[in-house]
Amino acid sequence: MLDLSAFLPGPLASLFLADMGAEVLKIEPPSGDPMTELGPRDADGAPVFYEAVNAGKSVRQMDLKQLETRAEFLRLVAEFDVLIEGFRPGVMKRLGLDYESLRAINPGLIYCSLSGYGASGAMAQVAGHDANYLATAGILHRNGDNMPVFTDPPLADVSGSLFGVIAILGALRARDADGLGCEIDIGLADTPMALQVFQLAEYGINGHVPQRRESYLNGGAAYYQVYGTQDGRHVAVGAIETKFWHALSTAAGRPDWIARQGEALPQKALIADVAGYFATVTLARCLEIFASPDCCVSPVLDLAEAVASPHHASRMLVRKSPDGALQSLFPAWIDGKPPASRSALAATHELQHEEAGTP
Repeated sequence: MLDLSAFLPGPLASLFLADMGAEVLKIEPPSGDPMTELGPRDADGAPVFYEAVNAGKSVRQMDLKQLETRAEFLRLVAEFDVLIEGFRPGVMKRLGLDYESLRAINPGLIYCSLSGYGASGAMAQVAGHDANYLATAGILHRNGDNMPVFTDPPLADVSGSLFGVIAILGALRARDADGLGCEIDIGLADTPMALQVFQLAEYGINGHVPQRRESYLNGGAAYYQVYGTQDGRHVAVGAIETKFWHALSTAAGRPDWIARQGEALPQKALIADVAGYFATVTLARCLEIFASPDCCVSPVLDLAEAVASPHHASRMLVRKSPDGALQSLFPAWIDGKPPASRSALAATHELQHEEAGTP
């Protein structure tokens, strides 16, 4: 597959496809992917974020505004199965590289565009990032305490990557039947809507607009809540089912909580009672009291603690590659085995207009 995208959504999609066996050639302008300017650098000065999301790929720099270089790119298109691009709508057409043009060269090409607001619609030409997409999808409004908060990692960007992968895999399967490719148009701002199945269903039947700390999913329930401990740490409670809330209440020595699980949301009084209890015990003591797996009580870990935790260590999905890079691998075991580490990003090869003096 050819990946003409930059930053996170497109490269993350092609990273996952590379994990599943795709051969990915990343095409970048002579100045490179702007992602190389973001984030930390390793001891050798290499951009960590860029290399992490492009591991296992090869990279070629091409100035697609030059006729000779574009002709070479079109020869590549004829040989490849999939193309991902992340430009604002209209850019590829101005380059003569839109889907209609490339389909004439390769009818089996699957062409996936990942843009901010999609190729059509009222905001097609508007710039944005994850914060803007969550704001326009009605998600940012209802998450947080006194004011909305962003998510980390970026929810819409990553969802766009995943929906891109899903659509590409479906298109490849369909091509097996008829030999034809297709054009996939994904707006990053659209993808959070697809995740709001419950919220949209409720809104559809009664017009209710969810507010912050009102539903059980955003802090309105005592049984699905984050609580502070005596030593300044936090625990996450996810005891949604009755049997789990019963186990937690019993372990806490508070059987009176059991019947209160059905109190109307937001459960401010019950939340205050449970918070008062957790504030009297340390995190270590909490983990002893709620050791039963049916209590659904977990320590809130920072990233270093999470990587070192027994669960993640045993699953072997976060580990160092042979070159020493810490990688988060494709989260699936196949035939009883975890995924292999990714190879390092291949060396960049330049292919530009010959008048520039480049081979």
